[in-house]
Amino acid sequence: MNYDKVIAPAAAAMRPSGIRKFFDLAAEMEGCISLGVGEPDFKTPWRIRDAGIRSLEKGRTSYTANAGLKELRYEIAAYMKRRFGLEYADPLHEILVTVGGSEAIDMAIRSLVAPGDEVIIPEPCFVCYQPITTLTGGVPVPVPLKAENEFRLTAEELKAAITPKTKLLVLPFPCNPTGAVMEKEHLEAIAQVLRGTDIMVLSDEIYAELNYGTERHVSIASLPGMAERTIVVNGFSKAFAMTGWRLGYACGPAPVMKIMTKLHQNCIMCAPTTSQYAAVVAMRECDDEIERMRREYDVRRRLLVKRFNDMGMDCFEPKGAFYVFPSIQRTGLSSADFCEKLLYSQKVAVVPGTAFGDSGEGYVRVSYAYSVAHLTEALGRIERFLEELGVHG
Repeated sequence: MNYDKVIAPAAAAMRPSGIRKFFDLAAEMEGCISLGVGEPDFKTPWRIRDAGIRSLEKGRTSYTANAGLKELRYEIAAYMKRRFGLEYADPLHEILVTVGGSEAIDMAIRSLVAPGDEVIIPEPCFVCYQPITTLTGGVPVPVPLKAENEFRLTAEELKAAITPKTKLLVLPFPCNPTGAVMEKEHLEAIAQVLRGTDIMVLSDEIYAELNYGTERHVSIASLPGMAERTIVVNGFSKAFAMTGWRLGYACGPAPVMKIMTKLHQNCIMCAPTTSQYAAVVAMRECDDEIERMRREYDVRRRLLVKRFNDMGMDCFEPKGAFYVFPSIQRTGLSSADFCEKLLYSQKVAVVPGTAFGDSGEGYVRVSYAYSVAHLTEALGRIERFLEELGVHG
C-alpha cells in the first residue's frame, strides 16, 4: 500500500508542533521541570466534581440535545451577562455547547469559511487557527504582532491585511502564548475598521477570566454593532480547571449557530453528558473559585516577569492568560536552539515561540500554571543557563 497516495491532502495542513517535541523530551528526562503545559495545576473545584458524580448516580447517561442541555445554555447566557455584559436573549438558538473550546473554533471556521476565503490571524497565537483554515480551503493571512505594541493587533495592521477576499478575523485575546490583552479602546479601533463590512469575527475568549489589569475583560461582541458579526468562543478548561472534562461553548448570531449546530450534530452528536451537568454548577455557583485561582496565578505572573527582567530576558508584563513570553534575542540563539540547550543543560522545558507562528522567533513561552516552588526552582536553573551563555543580567 502506498500511503502517500491514499492519505488526504489535509494531512499537509497539520504542521508538526514544536510544543509536542519538547513535551515528549521532558517526559523522558528524569528530574526535568516542565514549564510548557498550558493546563491549570488546580483540581476541578469539588462542587463541580460532586455535580458530575451525582449526575452519574442518577443515571443521567443518555445523549443530550445536540446543542447541549437547555439548562446549561441558559446558565451560560446568565454567566456571560453577569461576568462580561454580553446579552444572549435566546440561549436555545444563540448558544452551542461543544467538546472543548477547540471544537467551537473548528465549527465556527468551517461554518464561515469557503475555499479561497481569507482569514486574518494575528500571530503569535494558539496553534489551531491556521491548519483549520487550510483544511476548509481557506487562506490564512498571518499578521505578525509586535512587542512594542504589547502584542496587540492595531487598527492599522488590520486595515493593511484586509482584501476583498477577507471573510473572518480571529481575535485570540487574552492570548496564548503572549499573555497580551485587548482593552476596550483597542477593540473599539478594531471594531471601527470592521463596521460597514461583511467580515465576521471569531473571538477566542477561553482565557477571559484570567485578566490581571485594573479593568475586567472586555469582549468585542459587547461593542455597538459587533454582536451581529461575532462568534464568541469560551469554555470551562481554564477558568474552572476542567481540561479533562472537554467542554466549551460558542455564542453568536442564531443563523450562524444553526449551521454550527448542524456540523456539530453530524460530527459529534453532543458534548459529554456528565460534563454538562457538572458545568451547570460551575456556571451557577463557582465565581468565587474563579477568583481564588486568578489571584494565585497573579502572584506567579508577577514573580516570573520580575525574575526574567532581572536576568536580562526582556519580558513585557502580560495582562492575561497564564503565560509569559520573554525575549531570548540577547543570547544569539534561535528559539528552538535556546529551548533545546536549556533542556539538556538544566533540565527545564519551555516552548519555542516559533511553535505559535514564525513571528514568535526570538521568544519562548513559559507557563505559570505551576506552584511557586516549582517556578522558583525552574527560574534558578534558567538563571544558571544564562550565566553559562554569558548573557545574564
